[in-house]
Amino acid sequence: MEWIVVVSVLVMLILSLLRVNVILAIIGAALVAGLMSGLSLTKSVDLFVSGMGDQSSTALSYILLGAFAVTISYSQITSILVNYLIKILTGKKTMLLLAIAGVASLSQNLVPVHIAFIPILIPPLLKLFDQMRLDRRAVAVSLTFGLKAPYILIPAGFGLIFHETIFDAVQQSGLTVSMNDIARAMIVPGSGMIVGLLIAVFITYRKDSSEVASDVDSLVEDEVEQEPKNVTFNKKHFLTIVAIIAAFVVQIITGNLILGALTGLLFMFLFVVVPFHKVDDVMTEGIKMMGMIAFVMLSAAGYAKVLQDTGAVTSLVEVSSGILGDNKVMIAFILLLVGLIITLGIGSSFGTIPILATLYVPICVAAGFSPLATIALIGTAGALGDAGSPASDSTLGPTAGLNADGRHNHIWDTVVPTFIHFNIPLFIFGWIAAIVL
Repeated sequence: MEWIVVVSVLVMLILSLLRVNVILAIIGAALVAGLMSGLSLTKSVDLFVSGMGDQSSTALSYILLGAFAVTISYSQITSILVNYLIKILTGKKTMLLLAIAGVASLSQNLVPVHIAFIPILIPPLLKLFDQMRLDRRAVAVSLTFGLKAPYILIPAGFGLIFHETIFDAVQQSGLTVSMNDIARAMIVPGSGMIVGLLIAVFITYRKDSSEVASDVDSLVEDEVEQEPKNVTFNKKHFLTIVAIIAAFVVQIITGNLILGALTGLLFMFLFVVVPFHKVDDVMTEGIKMMGMIAFVMLSAAGYAKVLQDTGAVTSLVEVSSGILGDNKVMIAFILLLVGLIITLGIGSSFGTIPILATLYVPICVAAGFSPLATIALIGTAGALGDAGSPASDSTLGPTAGLNADGRHNHIWDTVVPTFIHFNIPLFIFGWIAAIVL
């Protein structure tokens, strides 16, 4: 039973590396898990479908955020940012990458639109990337850093949700902690993300890209040529900022991304930044932009349901911890390794935290880990899934923007680079945190 998760995740990863569509790879892995646990093909499919509802709220929020992003793009406020970046950062690859990481970081805490900004900001910059011979894998790493590191380190916006998720899960599992403990415990693992970004920017992708731009102008390049060369700040841009702030405030107050996105959309139409007769067009474009990601998240939820209900995850953790006795160093290593396998398959740090806490807390308490070390193990194990899974929105988002011209592969150009530069240092720093805290 304990090998079901390992074999199933390997099936998903191998299919993904062979360039099989990620949704089909997830479905294939779920069916393998179901069949290995003794379920029939039909029951495996039924269990998979029943689990998809667990991420329906997330999928809807992504669609609405996509629509909100379309309205923001309609106002051309992003053209001002793009033109500014082009003006001051052309030829400065390192600064451009760090700026992209910084802008992405704002999407988690200050303006919580998550990945919805990527298809607006990145496609207009693709031509600049090619002219600068900038390796798009470096851009993918920078974007994923901004989508991930802030919520690990900063308890605001998505970070507040992540920290509260850990807090609630740990408390329900019988461990008494405070919210401050969550932030303190995640400092060391989060520092690994910073190290990974610096290695990618200053070492791995420092050289010019060997890829040559296509001779045929892409649709993205055509769109860029059609955009105004000099867009000046005007009333619509001010009203767009007001709508963004309103969406942020509502999301913070309610803790609900759907309500935040709906508020932003409502303000954009009430302010007539986007004409009301464009509602259908906006929603259609939002679905086109974020629909694939939403369906991947739904599929990942179905996969998680199969792994949970078959008992495969529980069995894997129990067997792994049972053979190690009270050796904290090895227990921490194995728990993180198991967490990596689980979260690579499920692809959601937020979704796997409750599962991991239920399994990890009793093991950590029995082995004598401190509350901070236990939190570090759970938070790190959960976070590992976002930066290296084909099904993670932190990898799907960057691909959505960088592949706008069809020249960026999701697995080899996003997933593999982010796994190397973030999952490895996260694992190491999380392991250190579990030992020293």
